[in-house]
Amino acid sequence: MNKDRLIKISNIIGLVSIILLVYWVFVFICITVFGLKIFKENITESFYLSIIGILALMFGALMINIMFNLTKISEYISQKTDSISSVKRRKFQGLIFILSFPLIFGFLYMGDFMSSKKKEKFILKATNYIVQTYEDKIKFFFEYEYTEEFITKSNDIIDFLEKSDESIQGVSVIVRDSVQGEEVYLLIGNIYLNNKGLDKKINHIFKCSNAEKDYLNSVFNNKSTFHRFDSNDGNYELYYPYHTADRTIVFYYTEFQRYGKYGS
Repeated sequence: MNKDRLIKISNIIGLVSIILLVYWVFVFICITVFGLKIFKENITESFYLSIIGILALMFGALMINIMFNLTKISEYISQKTDSISSVKRRKFQGLIFILSFPLIFGFLYMGDFMSSKKKEKFILKATNYIVQTYEDKIKFFFEYEYTEEFITKSNDIIDFLEKSDESIQGVSVIVRDSVQGEEVYLLIGNIYLNNKGLDKKINHIFKCSNAEKDYLNSVFNNKSTFHRFDSNDGNYELYYPYHTADRTIVFYYTEFQRYGKYGS
């Protein structure tokens, strides 16, 4: 293989490596800044490690260029028409390169959206399984009262539900109560007793956004049966209302996932 061909190949490798690196950085920034969850864990790790391979290609191409003293400009002297055609072609290629970034971001956003929808279906299925399979245990929460006896038993039930299936992670129950004369929502299932006995209610008020509070108000006041699903940077929350004739509780399912699962 002659020197000119080696120089040409090294130029191609270097150019392709730079373009891949630019795309990689753009994808990484989009995923990090917007909290997009798209890939499975092993794919994500491979995605991060690929930067080493890209840099290796770039440095290899650079070394070849240095070794062969890439300073040739023989193609600079060419016909004028060929030069104009080459300029137009490069402008067209540059335009395609620029337009590819919003296209890539669109694919990343769509991947995150589809991953979130898939996770919603998965969590909803897990919650339906809990409600249908352990209905007798769940009915206990309709007898809510803030006492040591009730809290102890509710902790045991929640612990059992979380261990009943490997796909189930964080499960709690939201109930309505009052603190200092104000109507509040309490998170039941994570209240563990210490040596001093039962904590104050105020320590277990469910902190949520105005939108979430409006949703809970619609569930407890208007008997709404619609579930609510929130997804943000790998944090997934599902609110699942459960009613009887005169009582209401909300199953609160939480899950944190470092990686997206689309394609799993």
